[in-house]
Amino acid sequence: MNFPYQFFVSGTGTGVGKTVISAMLVAGLGYDYWKPIQTGVNTEQSDSDWLRQKGGIDDARIHPEYCVFGEPLSPHAAAALEGKQIDFSKLTLPTDRPLVVEGAGGLLVPINDKGMMTDLIRHLALPVVLVVDSGLGTINHTLLSIRELSRQGIELCGIIMNGPKNPGNRHAIEFYGDVTVIAEVEEMPSPGPEALLDAFGRALPDWGKN
Repeated sequence: MNFPYQFFVSGTGTGVGKTVISAMLVAGLGYDYWKPIQTGVNTEQSDSDWLRQKGGIDDARIHPEYCVFGEPLSPHAAAALEGKQIDFSKLTLPTDRPLVVEGAGGLLVPINDKGMMTDLIRHLALPVVLVVDSGLGTINHTLLSIRELSRQGIELCGIIMNGPKNPGNRHAIEFYGDVTVIAEVEEMPSPGPEALLDAFGRALPDWGKN
């Protein structure tokens, strides 16, 4: 199986591990990274900085954000606090090289008065890798996300479960969602370049190979 040349990493919500999984994919595949919309920099480092510092990703492979906001809120609310509105219709992909694009929050997070994260995904015309938590509640959240992607005609190229392995939840998601869980990634106590590469090798040994 070959990995998509460019793809969008989304999740079932905030805190499911999109940034760690994105870093793992960037490290393992050698792709570039782009976080177009970043919020919350008043309280914690940006996800791009996390990849630089924790993941050891070369700065040349990390593309600047389209917009950055201080408060840890959904994009539409964080922008409004600063008297701004995000016009993602003007966004274009920053490179024609292999690229991981990381979203903010889940699929139906509002970006502005009219558009959600799914609208940005469709605007960029990218397939989605969906990151989901492995624990309690993930079946409902994941199936709803799968249904929304299908409803909007967005290609789902795989699901990655993040957290302790849970065979029951994996089976339910694959069976009821008619999808494939392409990887299960267990917690990395100390994320770093070697840990990310090791996690990639264990979770996705066949991806990117013919």
